[in-house]
Amino acid sequence: MDSPLIFFAIQFAAAAHSGQYRKGTNVPYLIHPMRAAATLLDAGCRETVAVAAMLHDTVEDCFVTYEQIEALFGAEVAELVRGASEPDKAASWEHRKEHTIELLRSANEDLLMVAIADKIDNIRSIREDIALRGEDAWKRFRRGREQQRWYYQSLAEVFEQRLTGQPGAGLASVFSAEVSAVFQ
Repeated sequence: MDSPLIFFAIQFAAAAHSGQYRKGTNVPYLIHPMRAAATLLDAGCRETVAVAAMLHDTVEDCFVTYEQIEALFGAEVAELVRGASEPDKAASWEHRKEHTIELLRSANEDLLMVAIADKIDNIRSIREDIALRGEDAWKRFRRGREQQRWYYQSLAEVFEQRLTGQPGAGLASVFSAEVSAVFQ
């Protein structure tokens, strides 16, 4: 690593997500962006992309602005965080998920990498929750198993089509395998 930017991003995200837990669990929310960032660092991605993964939910779920992200982490990170954030939390679940899928169909590779790291951790969390709780795991979501199947399978198709070089293709394969394991 050329700079300690990832460490600053971890500290910033820890403060921003302080007191938040993963939906329906006792797991501190910070674990999720840390896993997403770790996925990208392990895959050999640039630090800036991993920093964006670390911060990807800070604007959407916290009292943080894109201007703050840009001032502290730079315009590239701020744009990746903007791309990874749902623009209208008041919109229906279906509309928000359709928007995400459409955005990813034309997103640049860095944004695709942030998105796939986020989604890999999400689908792994679902798989682990199903192993612990069975079908009751779906009760913590606004939409049930079949709607989630549509969303995750749609994401898998986009990632497989768009991420053809390494390390993206490898992550797309991991994601597809996780989706298959959950929705077999």
